[in-house]
Amino acid sequence: MLKQTEGSHAMAEAIALCRPEVICAYPITPQTHIVEGLGEMVKSGELKDCEFINVESEFAALSGAIGASAAGVRTYTATASQGLLFMAEAVYNAAGLGLPIVMTIGNRAIGAPINIWNDHTDSMSMRDAGWIQIFAETNQEAVDLHIQAFRLAEELSMPVMVCVDGFILTHAYERVDVPTQEQVDAYLPRFEPQQVLDPRDPVSIGAMVGPDAFMEVRYLAHQRQMRALELIPALSQEFKKVFGRESGGLIKTYRCEDAKTIVVALGSVMGTIKDVIDEMREQGNSIGAVSICSFRPFPSEELHDVLAHAKRMVVLEKSLAVGIGGIVSHNLRMALSGISLHAYTVVAGLGGRAITKSSLRDLFDKALKDELEPLTFLDLNQEVVDRELEREAQQRRSGPTAENVLRQIGTVGATLR
Repeated sequence: MLKQTEGSHAMAEAIALCRPEVICAYPITPQTHIVEGLGEMVKSGELKDCEFINVESEFAALSGAIGASAAGVRTYTATASQGLLFMAEAVYNAAGLGLPIVMTIGNRAIGAPINIWNDHTDSMSMRDAGWIQIFAETNQEAVDLHIQAFRLAEELSMPVMVCVDGFILTHAYERVDVPTQEQVDAYLPRFEPQQVLDPRDPVSIGAMVGPDAFMEVRYLAHQRQMRALELIPALSQEFKKVFGRESGGLIKTYRCEDAKTIVVALGSVMGTIKDVIDEMREQGNSIGAVSICSFRPFPSEELHDVLAHAKRMVVLEKSLAVGIGGIVSHNLRMALSGISLHAYTVVAGLGGRAITKSSLRDLFDKALKDELEPLTFLDLNQEVVDRELEREAQQRRSGPTAENVLRQIGTVGATLR
């Protein structure tokens, strides 16, 4: 049913249609509206046969989800930013135990300094924890990916993160087609767990494993992710047959057939990128874009095929690996072994900074002329940076006195404000 609604509310409705039996919830902006919506549905009886558990922390949220999933019930939770870091130990445990938990990440920057707005630093910090990570471009896709995520998690018996840009999607009101219960039931069968803890037949899980078997455990987790490279597009095609629209998959291409310059990105920024590409195409520029939907597992072959005939690649990243630069770019360079092209990493939108059409147009114009630096920071306020670097240099020349250290701490905060 088409409705004008907030992204978080639409996602909550879709998750409820998947019939979760346990929801472990702890509020942290910007995912709070999702679990609030689910809590209201449980309380009103709209979502039946579901236990909604209010916990005392994000670590407890995922720990509770681990226990519920291990007991053999369909389980859901959500978090963001510092909350994801707080549950980091449990994130690795859920993957290592092969538990089919679905968790929404309302993507948000990580402090310090504190920042509640969107970038991808949080989910990127857990990229190698063993979870499948899929990124939504629109709220419609966020709805659809949650339905696919439960199916994917349960067929592979491994956890899935659905990554949704905080505020840009979670708090945006737009038209969304929320499916019917009959459609979801036709696509998502009743949960049949591959492993169940049963008091009548007690076993230990996650117990000590020595050097003789630990590598094999990790290898098998890797192999399940490799299986996901085949299952994700298959489930996307099946979704299209049931719901009548394309959604998900490994990657999505836009005007790439003859493109000599290809922009690669994840998430909602693709909408603005497409608008700029359309304008540049009208002026005769050969440019296209690729949206990565599945970041883990990483679709190396698919990206290799799309980029094989390009002359240059611009990777727009909403995260920064301090000390080296781009995270997505590094993955892409591994995937593009043997392909010779000009590759540019552009860090943009950190902490929710707007990524505008005018900035992207200027960026892409420079890329077409190969005038970009290998690592570029879009719309960086160079005056502020230079002023702070000069202040730090002066303090180093003055020596590391206690007074200078305290002054530096204070002036950094004042400068950034």
